[in-house]
Amino acid sequence: MSGPDLRRAAAARALDLVEPGMRLGLGTGSTAAAFVDLLGARVRDGLDVVGVPTSEATHRQAEGLGIRLARLDEVPHLDLTIDGADEVDDHLRLIKGGGAALLREKIVACASDRMVVIADAAKRVATLGAFPLPIEVNLFGLAATRLAVEAAVAAAGCQGPVDLRLGKDGKPVMTDGGHAILDARLGTIPDPERLGAALWSVPGVVEHGLFLGIATAAILAADVGGRAEVTVLGRLV
Repeated sequence: MSGPDLRRAAAARALDLVEPGMRLGLGTGSTAAAFVDLLGARVRDGLDVVGVPTSEATHRQAEGLGIRLARLDEVPHLDLTIDGADEVDDHLRLIKGGGAALLREKIVACASDRMVVIADAAKRVATLGAFPLPIEVNLFGLAATRLAVEAAVAAAGCQGPVDLRLGKDGKPVMTDGGHAILDARLGTIPDPERLGAALWSVPGVVEHGLFLGIATAAILAADVGGRAEVTVLGRLV
């Protein structure tokens, strides 16, 4: 099965968790977009929910599908957030931020009773770090912040370059919040909690893509004999 088929299978399983009247955090990225598409179909059939998007792209998608939306300031407590992940380990620790929405994604997830990750099973790893770790940083003093991030990475026992993420136009990729992204290409992160704490000690770091102790479950879809087989890590309810 193709990647889109597997993402849709995981999203369909997550849709079973949605109940009328829920306040939902809507994630960002291709897998979250599959969930929003399916949710939009349910809304057209009469499901009444309120969605809080984690990015402008998700806002546009959900709005176009007729999903009732609100800002987190208006609905500060959510029942459930459904989002994708770039990596997930067996302890439900995540790397997120490949879509440059990690700050808003983390704020929304932490405002929710539950965060359920949906992903292709290939995103499941024994140790985090093969996917570059995104670090959202303030533009002011960017060069100094980058040096401090490199020192924090080394102090946490990790190795690898820290690069400014650039777009196709050669300019820094900007988040919806107006920040830049540094990608730490570490290969492996032996102690995610230690690295997360080290990054938080750096002035100029707005957020990092380690989601630790936030996800309550992960729905992972794998191709087994040409059909999607879904595995659940953690608790769905």
